[in-house]
Amino acid sequence: MLNDAKSKIKNFCSYQERCHKEVKDKLIKFNLSKNEIENIIVYLIENNYLNESRFAKVFAGGKFRVKNWGRLKIIRELKYRKISDYNIKLGLEEISQNDYVKVFNKISLKKIDALKDLSTIEKKKKLLNFLTYKGWEKEMIYEKLNSF
Repeated sequence: MLNDAKSKIKNFCSYQERCHKEVKDKLIKFNLSKNEIENIIVYLIENNYLNESRFAKVFAGGKFRVKNWGRLKIIRELKYRKISDYNIKLGLEEISQNDYVKVFNKISLKKIDALKDLSTIEKKKKLLNFLTYKGWEKEMIYEKLNSF
């Protein structure tokens, strides 16, 4: 059972980057003892199947590029996955300030365009809610709201 679990979890980690929490949750489903779970996690780390710094970088970069998440949502999601502050900082370094502002402006303008039939107050409210949900900083949002 132990070798079977180790083989499955190696494939699980090889398929895409994983955090320790995801791996531990998956191993718990295999009904292994705490000691066996810890031994497998140590094995995965030693053999570079599991690396939280690498996970944080891939997660932050991917969620920013693909889902257009702001830093606040990325930080919240990484903390939920029990990623250390150090690794969160490393992950956020994957996002250049220039790209960050470009994406913010692009998604803001796209949302404003989609709301063109609404009154100015309704537009501002919906834009505020949308950008807040996506995890963008309040200062950036208010600056954008005050620009129209």
